[in-house]
Amino acid sequence: MTINHRYLARGPRVGIRPLTAADRDEFTAGARASAELHRPWLYPPTDAATFDAYLLRLQEPQREGFLICELTTGRIAGYLTINNIVHGAFRCGAIGYGAFAHAAGRGLMSEGLRLVLHHAFGALGLHRLEVNIQPENASSLALVRRAGFRREGFSPDFLFIDGAWRDHERWAITSEMVTESAMDGEPATGGVEPATGGETATEGKA
Repeated sequence: MTINHRYLARGPRVGIRPLTAADRDEFTAGARASAELHRPWLYPPTDAATFDAYLLRLQEPQREGFLICELTTGRIAGYLTINNIVHGAFRCGAIGYGAFAHAAGRGLMSEGLRLVLHHAFGALGLHRLEVNIQPENASSLALVRRAGFRREGFSPDFLFIDGAWRDHERWAITSEMVTESAMDGEPATGGVEPATGGETATEGKA
């Protein structure tokens, strides 16, 4: 199987695919190299044990995990997880994401997020995705604004992260809000490409 055939969806520069055990070394090395970039927002797996635990959680039916990879090299640019998936009348999930340092500032996460939205509202049959972001995380807020999310509220002391309960803004998008321009795979323009963001209630540290 070639690299490009592994992808669930592809844009001009990145593709999305599931996380696998074969990604352990590259993922954890990328997380270690990006520690300064991620703190204090995220704490993704940086060693084999935490990676394996993370991968095991992604096998649960209420979760879906994706890697965002550069098409030219297959290198992992970042990751995005959909947590707390509920089907039936709700058809909703909560997302968390992070970029690796070598990919930050290049628009790759914006492109990858668009691909995940398309996959979530298509193949996964979801209607709504939510994300919780700390107000100080300006780059992550810029990412969801560009993708068309709307701000729906503010949650004081929402998640325990980095030793304290942190306030979060609540943002969401539905399938009806996703326009053709948001799905066409064009690189995002303007703003600062987010390095990290998207904490969720069950997986704020990954």
